[in-house]
Amino acid sequence: MSDFFRDIEPIKYRGPDTKEEFAFRYYDQSKLVMGKRLAEHLRFSVAWWHSFAWPGNDPFGSQTFERPWFGDSMELAKLKADVAFDLFAILGQPYFCFHDLDIRPEGRNFNESHRNLEEIVDYIGQKMVGAKTKLLWGTANLFTHRRYMAGAATNPDPEVFAYAAATVKNCIDATHQLRGENYVLWGGREGYETLLNTDLKRERDQAGRFLGMVVEYKHKIGFEGTILVEPKPQEPTKHQYDYDVASVYGFLKDFDLDGEVKLNIEQGHAILAGHSFEHELALAASLGILGSIDMNRNDYQSGWDTDQFPNSVSEVALAYYEILKAGGFTTGGTNFDAKLRRQSLDPEDLVLAHVGAMDVCARGLQAAAALLEDADLEEARMERYSGWDHTESLFKDGLEEYFQYITSNDIDPQPRSGRQERLENLVNRYV
Repeated sequence: MSDFFRDIEPIKYRGPDTKEEFAFRYYDQSKLVMGKRLAEHLRFSVAWWHSFAWPGNDPFGSQTFERPWFGDSMELAKLKADVAFDLFAILGQPYFCFHDLDIRPEGRNFNESHRNLEEIVDYIGQKMVGAKTKLLWGTANLFTHRRYMAGAATNPDPEVFAYAAATVKNCIDATHQLRGENYVLWGGREGYETLLNTDLKRERDQAGRFLGMVVEYKHKIGFEGTILVEPKPQEPTKHQYDYDVASVYGFLKDFDLDGEVKLNIEQGHAILAGHSFEHELALAASLGILGSIDMNRNDYQSGWDTDQFPNSVSEVALAYYEILKAGGFTTGGTNFDAKLRRQSLDPEDLVLAHVGAMDVCARGLQAAAALLEDADLEEARMERYSGWDHTESLFKDGLEEYFQYITSNDIDPQPRSGRQERLENLVNRYV
């Protein structure tokens, strides 16, 4: 144990009426919901980058956090891991996620960075032996360093492409060694800032080949986890090749990767793409590519991805409704890709941010489960489309047959209410 979280005891479920601040009010991990424990439904994960590596900067301000593990040495990287596993134990977290740069210091060259990663992965693996926390997914940071200013897989310089490919190999190996259940590709800068210097076809082809190599390597080493792509729109670049669920699905189809790759969908990214979180989840589920989620929220008065902890039960419930309707998570889970506010400096803030978010998710999932089990919403949806139940043959007809059908039967269809407000009232009775 480190002393960063000294005097903070493991968080227990105390029920909604408790006056204790350091307690779960709704996350009773053993509670059965739709035949599964809440912990099995939610599969919570802590994001190593936001919780332990982020210094508290934003577009207009520099570092505000002073953490005892900040620095570029293996000794401090191991202290960071000690603190991380202390937090996992306090929260009872079943999973964590990381980028390579979050857990290891940057070396003077690739080989030194590679050795640093191997050493810290061994150290983390040792800590996992005595812990209950597993790796939900690993990924590579292919966006922070200046070499990636024009992208990684889509970079016009083939040596940057090669460096990125070598880095991803390292990170897949690390994820495999730690028995991770997924591997994520997050294209932070896979886009362009101006068309004046961009070859769209070349860059898209490069991205397709890169992802294909990841899938090939997964099978070569026997990694049984799921490969996930995380859609990321227009931040920081003007356009991203992995803009949203629909664009990624088209990309996967074009490069014959559907069936091999699923999606890790983030609430904040969905909003930046002009969608709702539940829309992106429902679309991914309908296309068979829903894999995992990053749970957070944006500040709707700010224009960037603020990565705040979730605090709206109604928003979270609609998201979990789509997840439960799709059958729930398999290898995926709920990763808190969320960070403290710059003014939240204390260790207690980091603990309570996760506690509150876990409670919000537990309330939201239980509301979603009740709504799904009562089936009122699904029945209303089925009733709206019930006219098709006995007319599926119309799909086989052409324009002439439709013309004959309308004219022969003197069809004059009248509009029917979509009942939006009534359905919104229905949902609000559960949340």
